[in-house]
Amino acid sequence: MSSELPKSLRPVPKEQRRGRGAISRNSGRYERFTHADTHDGWDIPEDRPILRTQVSLERPRSAITYQRSPDLPFDRSINPYRGCEHGCIYCFARPTHAYLGLSPGLDFETRLIARPAISEVLAQELRRKSYRVAPLAIGTNTDPYQPIEQEQEVTRSILSVLAAHRHPVAIVTKGSLIERDIDILSDMAKQGLARVGISVTTLDRKLSRSMEPRVPDPERRLKTIRRLVEAGIPVRVMASPIVPALTDPELEAILEAGAEAGATSASWIMLRLPLEVAPLWREWLVEHYPDRAERVLNRLREMHDGKLYSAQWHTRMRGDGPYAQMIDQRFRHAARRLALNTPQPALRSDLFAVPPRRGDQLSLF
Repeated sequence: MSSELPKSLRPVPKEQRRGRGAISRNSGRYERFTHADTHDGWDIPEDRPILRTQVSLERPRSAITYQRSPDLPFDRSINPYRGCEHGCIYCFARPTHAYLGLSPGLDFETRLIARPAISEVLAQELRRKSYRVAPLAIGTNTDPYQPIEQEQEVTRSILSVLAAHRHPVAIVTKGSLIERDIDILSDMAKQGLARVGISVTTLDRKLSRSMEPRVPDPERRLKTIRRLVEAGIPVRVMASPIVPALTDPELEAILEAGAEAGATSASWIMLRLPLEVAPLWREWLVEHYPDRAERVLNRLREMHDGKLYSAQWHTRMRGDGPYAQMIDQRFRHAARRLALNTPQPALRSDLFAVPPRRGDQLSLF
């Protein structure tokens, strides 16, 4: 594989994208035109501004998203944000920014949308007589504890509504900011209403910083596991995504670190490159690991019938073939040895109750 970037990709200068994962901001698949920076012909030095995070607000028409994928253990989720400042280059959610007319590349991590009113919409949906309770997943698309949550507090407002309704919730995150909400989550966990998955992609700080630039470093995530467990919150360590020829040698070490931190279960998912993520991942490889780029991509092709990714049910999350089977066998062996092979406790749905509205007469019984 050539170390040159494909001509269709237009990298943004490094000085502008410091602290970002993607290299380009190519238009999404629905756009007719592609925009690119070009030299104006004048030999005058220009200061290129660093890309700053921009946040706009949205009031959603609905809060809960329902899905019927056989690959997922839940049928509903909620997304506090669109886009994610963590900037993980491998993020399978990047293509969703194309629906907004934005780039799945740098726009996905710099032009974010917060949904502060979503907790109000959620409360309305939970009050409907037709609503049937089941565990609600948070963090399945973009991270609910990305940096802007510190100011926006959208995720915390959602948790407050769920706690008031005694509604079960499962959270997936890489963000240490979840520790702020231990006061809510620990109380819910005592009732069997909350559990958390913490993703640890690698234990290599340098690799983590380039691959997921605004995520807390691996040791900080392990510390978060410890703090959640100490608060009585069940935690699953997630070795995901597994990146062939980059992070796969660390699989056992990640599980061992998670177990030592107090996690009681584990899971893994293979690297997924849907739609625009494939070229973004390829150009990142060429810039950061040109010596291993071809090996990484060939491994992925081996698992998806010669393609970098296949969206087929039952194999899209882990791939198929000898390499995928080897990773699964290694995971199963290590998880069994570390007592991480038991699933997290089932969440309770029988405690669900709609709280009285303000001003409603409270029941005496």
